[in-house]
Amino acid sequence: MIPLAVLLALLAACLFAAAVSLQHSAVRGHDAGGELTLRGLAGTVRSRGWLTGTGFAILGSGLHVLALALAPMVIVQPLGVLSLVLTVVFTARARRQPIAPPVRLAVFAVCGGVFGFVALAVSPAVVTSVVVPGAVHLAALGALLVAVVGLRVRGQGRCAVLAASAAVLFGLGSVLTKSATGQLFTADPQWGGLLFAAEAGLLLAVGGWVMHQAYAAGPTAVVVGAITVLDPLTAVSTGLLLYGEAAYLTPATAVGQAALALLAVGGVVVLARSVPDQREVAAPEEQVMPARRTGSGLRIVLGADTFPPDVNGAANFAGRLAHGLAGRGHDVHVICPSPTGEPGTVTDGGITIHHLPSVRTPFHPDFRISLPWQTRKAADLLAGLDPDVVHVQSHFPVGRAVLRAATARQVPTVATNHFMPENLFGYLKIPAALRRSLARLGWRDLVRVYREAGIVTAPTPRAVNLLTANHFPGKPRAISCGIDIEHYAAPRVAKSTVDTSVLFVGRLDAEKNVHELIHAVSRIPGLRAELVGDGFCRTRLESLAAELGVTDRVRFHGVVSDEDLVQAYRRNDIFCMPGTAELQSLATMEAMAAGLPVVAADAMALPHLVHPGVNGHLYPPADLDALTGHLAELAADPDQRAAMGEASEKLITRHALEATLATFEQVYAELVRPHAPTPVLTGAA
Repeated sequence: MIPLAVLLALLAACLFAAAVSLQHSAVRGHDAGGELTLRGLAGTVRSRGWLTGTGFAILGSGLHVLALALAPMVIVQPLGVLSLVLTVVFTARARRQPIAPPVRLAVFAVCGGVFGFVALAVSPAVVTSVVVPGAVHLAALGALLVAVVGLRVRGQGRCAVLAASAAVLFGLGSVLTKSATGQLFTADPQWGGLLFAAEAGLLLAVGGWVMHQAYAAGPTAVVVGAITVLDPLTAVSTGLLLYGEAAYLTPATAVGQAALALLAVGGVVVLARSVPDQREVAAPEEQVMPARRTGSGLRIVLGADTFPPDVNGAANFAGRLAHGLAGRGHDVHVICPSPTGEPGTVTDGGITIHHLPSVRTPFHPDFRISLPWQTRKAADLLAGLDPDVVHVQSHFPVGRAVLRAATARQVPTVATNHFMPENLFGYLKIPAALRRSLARLGWRDLVRVYREAGIVTAPTPRAVNLLTANHFPGKPRAISCGIDIEHYAAPRVAKSTVDTSVLFVGRLDAEKNVHELIHAVSRIPGLRAELVGDGFCRTRLESLAAELGVTDRVRFHGVVSDEDLVQAYRRNDIFCMPGTAELQSLATMEAMAAGLPVVAADAMALPHLVHPGVNGHLYPPADLDALTGHLAELAADPDQRAAMGEASEKLITRHALEATLATFEQVYAELVRPHAPTPVLTGAA
């Protein structure tokens, strides 16, 4: 049975190593100045990383208990030291750095020392009768007193004292667990073992709380090092001295075990020093955070799950917001997924971008996301940046992690919503029968995340209504995303009815309904269409144009540069937006700034931009006859196009980017200086 016990103990060590890494990261995202408050604990235990780590710890504990039931503690308990070896390996992989030669030697020393110790312990060891001396209870009481002292210690010694106390409590918990299994797992069970099991559970629970305080107070090295040395030392010493497991040792075996134990301890010391604090796990260029700017500007951190070079409305807004705020004297940092997958920090036109690890999505070739476990460093970045305010752009993994970390540190927060479930269904190929239920779940998740934010905004009144209709508490605010009007504005010259062209700008994805525009173009002789953008449906749309015989009149440009985009607005005569999931539609706003009349679906926020008969027309979604009629009318009447284009230019002035930036500055000031008068917000449609 001993080989099985060794295997179980090794599996438990693997699970414990994973649990330590996950729980330490979770705690460091919610601690307050090296202490884990009740509020921080509440946030910690709700985090996915902590829950996953706890699951690993519970499973590892179960395997460890089985191992203790099958073999003496002098064999089982030392194997837990291997969890430190695994922690070093996990950390090296997370940092994408090779393991240094001295660390490799230390790994061999720990493995050799532990396995040699166990090998020598196996030959003379027998399962002894289990007696619980009063000394165990006295030792447990002493460990609890040390924990109380540790909780009152400040500075560098706090983590070491707490970790040592937790280790002793864990070791004594294992002793009592051994007592319980010895009385319960026999042919004639002694139900008094239940009392020992309860005492063991209490010691392990208290040890877990003390360990979490140690997590908050210092680096993984101290915690893992103390637990992997003192926990087995406590348990093995108790087994040898109090349980009679030393009666079968020969002097030679005892000397050999002592030498191997010293070898393992020496390796542990080296490994513990090699494990960095989670707050320090960063690319070299990120270890030194920038000094705070002088002046009245704020340090603002934007958390975004999509950011340029991504091409979509949310990414475009986040990029304009970041650069606009930096241009107004603020110190702006962006935390977002890496466009290459590799983490790092770059500067771009006055803003600092902190890239988190990311992976490609299977449903979109050009879009990358950071998975939940890849966002753990966001809390460390936030701690180093010490921002005045945090503004997240989504409730997905990056925005969620940044908002959670900011809330735990009591940093003022703003959250802007760009989410609509319909924007995801086309990518994920969700069956129509499931979309309504999944949409409700999506909104429920958003509400759960965003209710922690100090102020929540959305681009339009319609977008605000969506939030409240989906049971978001409080009063979200409508603040336009805004555009740089002068960048797109240009003198327009009336054209003839010959070679009239209609423009679409956006992703070529299902919810954009670009197929409706292609069908309409096929019905209007002489009308040309230019499609700027790329997406999941491009191949299908190209095939549709071929089937309808309009490949010579429908041009697919793909993703273009900003300069080419401006030229596209200027050379076309009409703008069409058939999308039905637009929370604002930056592309429509850009077209209006360029002086184009707009034909758009009567859906979501588009009616806030398009005033029928004034600057364009609205048509019922999927009504091809209505769409065709409006496009044909404008194509045949250059004077009407000119008049509606002028109206577009006048209507878009309320969405100037400078007004949006000023409004968000007022929101930030309201949060940073909560006693200031509430500003009158402008800029929403």
